[in-house]
Amino acid sequence: MPTPKTKIVPNNSRYDQWVKRAVLSVAIIEPFLTLPQIYEIWVLKKTEGVSLMTWSLFIVPAVIWLLYGIQINDRPVIISSVLWIGMELFVVAGLLLN
Repeated sequence: MPTPKTKIVPNNSRYDQWVKRAVLSVAIIEPFLTLPQIYEIWVLKKTEGVSLMTWSLFIVPAVIWLLYGIQINDRPVIISSVLWIGMELFVVAGLLLN
């Protein structure tokens, strides 16, 4: 027997609106916390202690989250996943090219 899909009922309370804005903000800001790592790799050319395997593997769950975000049509999940994939690819590319 198929399971019913859960529908999220929108709530327009001030708290709900605040949470939605906070989640969207975090979805956009959090991946950019990787910029110091990218700076060290690309500008300072420091790659010691940065694992190519680890950063490459981080891309896999980010792609899965992206697919899930698209499936449930969740904008913060989609935005965050795309940004994470981009940042992780910058790290991996930097490691491969340095």
